[in-house]
Amino acid sequence: MRDSMPLTSTRGLITMIGVCTAILIIVALYFARTVFAPLAFALFIIALVWPVQRALQARFPKLIALAISILATVVIVMIFASIIVWGFGRVGRHLVNDAARFQMLYGQVADWLDGHGVAVAGMWADHFNVGWLIRLFQELTTRIRATLSFSLVVLIYVILGLLEVDTIADKLRRLKNREIGKVLLTGGYETAVKFRRYMIVRTLMSIMTGGLVWGFAYLADLQLAAEWGVIAFALNYIPFIGPLVATVFPTLFAIAQFESWQTAVIVFACLNLIQFLVGSYLEPRIAGGALAISPFIVLLAVFFWTFLWGIAGAFIGVPIVIAILTICHQHPSSRWAADLLGGPEPAKA
Repeated sequence: MRDSMPLTSTRGLITMIGVCTAILIIVALYFARTVFAPLAFALFIIALVWPVQRALQARFPKLIALAISILATVVIVMIFASIIVWGFGRVGRHLVNDAARFQMLYGQVADWLDGHGVAVAGMWADHFNVGWLIRLFQELTTRIRATLSFSLVVLIYVILGLLEVDTIADKLRRLKNREIGKVLLTGGYETAVKFRRYMIVRTLMSIMTGGLVWGFAYLADLQLAAEWGVIAFALNYIPFIGPLVATVFPTLFAIAQFESWQTAVIVFACLNLIQFLVGSYLEPRIAGGALAISPFIVLLAVFFWTFLWGIAGAFIGVPIVIAILTICHQHPSSRWAADLLGGPEPAKA
C-alpha cells in the first residue's frame, strides 16, 4: 500500500509536467509563429524537393543543383499564386461592380426574415452585408500580398536546409543514442515519402475538383465559371474548410444571378456532391492506408493550426499531423498514438 502511493504520486507528477510542457509549447508556437510557421513550410518543401535535388547532385555540382531546384520551386509557387490571385481578384471585382444588386437582394432577404419574426436579421444587416463581403475580399487580397515576405523567409530556410540535409543525416547516424538517431532518421525519411504522396494525391484531387466545378458552373450557366473552378482547385488544399467556402460563395452568387432560391439550392447541392465524391470517396481510395488519419483528427488539426498560424496553419496542419504520427510509429513507446489516431485503411477500389 505504501509503495503504491509514491508510484501514483510519481505518475501524477509526470502527467502534470507533460501537460504543462504541452501548454508551453503551444504558447511558444503561437507567439513565435513568425519563426515557426515559415520553418514548418520550409521543412515541408524540403521534403518535397529533396529527391530532385539529390538526382541533380549526381550530375551537377551541389550549388548548381541547388539553384535549379530552387528556381523550379519558385516557378511552381509563382504559377500557383498567380492562378489564385486571378481567381479571387476576378470574383472580387465582379462583386464590387455589382454591389448595388447584391445589396438589394440582401435587403429583400433581411426584410423577409424580419417579417417571419427572425430577430437576428437586424444583426446580420449590421455585420454581414455586402460591404462586409467587399471588405472580406479586400482583406484576402491584402493577405495574399503580405505572404510575399513570408515566402521570402521560407525561401531562405529552404536554401539553407537543402544544403544541410546530408550533414544532418550523417549527424543522426553518428548519434551516441543510436535508437533516437534511428527513430528520427527513419521517421524523417518516411515522413518525406508521405509528404510527397500527400501532395500528389491532393493536387490530383484538386485538379479534378476544380475541373468538375468549372464544368458544372459552365453547364448551369453560372457566371465566373472558370473562376469558381480555380477557387475550388486552390481551396481544396485546405481540408473541410476550403471545400465549404468553395461551395458557399458560388451559391451566393447564384442567388443574385438567377434570383431563385430553388436554383441556388440545386447549385449548392451539386457543388457539395462534387466535393463529397472527390474528397470522401475517391481521395481515400487513391491515397491508401499510408495517409489514413482519423477524420476527427484532420478536422481538429485544421482548426487548431488555423488558430495558431492563420491561413498558413490551415494548409500545413495536416502535414504536421502526418509527420507527428509517422515519427510516433517508429518507437514502441509511442506507437500506440499512431495506431489510435490513424484512420482505418480504406477499401481498395
